[in-house]
Amino acid sequence: QVRLVESGGGLVQPGGSLSLSCAASRNIFRIDAMGWYRQATGKQRELVASITSGGSSNYADSVKGRFTISRDNAENTVYLQMNSLKPEDTAVYYCNAQISGHTLWGQGTQVTVSS
Repeated sequence: QVRLVESGGGLVQPGGSLSLSCAASRNIFRIDAMGWYRQATGKQRELVASITSGGSSNYADSVKGRFTISRDNAENTVYLQMNSLKPEDTAVYYCNAQISGHTLWGQGTQVTVSS
């Protein structure tokens, strides 16, 4: 069974940067769209950014210009570079992958932006 394994969360000061990564636990011939979602305490999970297998990306308005999503198809990995972080970016971040019509989720990684 394929799992998505995330890494890279942590504590950062406002204005700082963090990089998240998410890799499939074994090699997969093709992963369709991949993305990052986040869920803050007491709020619904929301889309942060997504990227197609061809590299087309989409961002939530709240992160445009600050976050960058990318992927390495050969390594079945998706990345999220987060710059100019704000306290309101604090949340558990989950990666997501669409594989042959199925949706997989990572276990989540905590990002805390605080001074």
